[in-house]
Amino acid sequence: MILAMLWIPGPTEVRPELLAECARSMIGHRSAAMTELIERLDPGLRLAFGLEPDSSSQVAVHSASATAMMEAALIGCGPRVLALVNGAFSRRWFQIAQLLGKDAHAIEANWGEVVTSDALRQKLDVDGPFDAVTFVSSETSTGTLTALDSVADALIEHPDTLLFSDLVSYIAAAPVDFDANRLDFAFAGVQKAFALPPGVSVVCASERYLAQVESQPRRGFYLDPMRFFTGHAKRKTPATPCIPLYYALAKQLEDISSGATLPEGERHLAGAEAWTARFAKHVRMRAMTIAWAHSHGLELFPDEAHGSPTVSCIRGDSIDVAALVTGLAERGFEISNGYGELKGLTFRIGHMGDHTEDGLGELLAAADEVLAAQPV
Repeated sequence: MILAMLWIPGPTEVRPELLAECARSMIGHRSAAMTELIERLDPGLRLAFGLEPDSSSQVAVHSASATAMMEAALIGCGPRVLALVNGAFSRRWFQIAQLLGKDAHAIEANWGEVVTSDALRQKLDVDGPFDAVTFVSSETSTGTLTALDSVADALIEHPDTLLFSDLVSYIAAAPVDFDANRLDFAFAGVQKAFALPPGVSVVCASERYLAQVESQPRRGFYLDPMRFFTGHAKRKTPATPCIPLYYALAKQLEDISSGATLPEGERHLAGAEAWTARFAKHVRMRAMTIAWAHSHGLELFPDEAHGSPTVSCIRGDSIDVAALVTGLAERGFEISNGYGELKGLTFRIGHMGDHTEDGLGELLAAADEVLAAQPV
């Protein structure tokens, strides 16, 4: 069976070179080779999270899903949590807070909209103080972007409140600037814009967050942030890690940082410049997708100002969404129907990771063919 190329919101397409890294011979996770492998990760991770050169924030990798990192973030903070909810995954974080017995509160926006800075300020002023605020930067279920700086700015008058961000379909596609945006805990799985198989998460934490973790009496074992951050710093993971994905992540971070994943004319770039060029590629692919949608009289589900850099969720008001998804699959391209209650009403194109503008052009041309065959 021939599989269609993945243009879904994740997991996304993985380059053969990265899959080959997953097939390397196994090593002992307490060996010198493992120490060397972990040490390869930090330079690229610091660039991915946009850490300042003198930053005291720490990066880590954990063999767990991004959902597990939602739970880990909350294990390390005090009881009062405020969740910004505007889709399925931001709601999941709120639900995890409730399940952990936190004094959990939520500000809810309609799917496809964002919680405004004014609404957040008002909630903080009236019902605060809160120990932490959680939000999803790119809500994959709706393709909606919440700007990191807008949330950070709303917390200026509440400097003791920690700020947690889900970067799952954002990091490696757009600048995080962890320190500048005053984040305290941020994370992502690697199956989105990092363009790797799922199975590990990348994480960053501020010094003050890690200090608060130490004051929490019940942190468990596997999801104790102090345990996996300290373990990463000592190059000793708390349990046997997913070694194949460590190899693939190290290779991808080095390839991105060396410019190897960029369009041919930009492969001379390196370091922060190479990451910036990768971000710009995602901006262009988003613009291509929106322009294509407009050419068919279609609109993004969120306001364009809040469109995700990696996932375009497009209203399917005038088309047969299921037929579009099926027709593209028959032509070798897989996109996603709408998520949950949006199924049949929207469809999602994941233009992220190592996908190219030429490849996106081929997908959109195939979509033209499918739509041309639909009855008017």
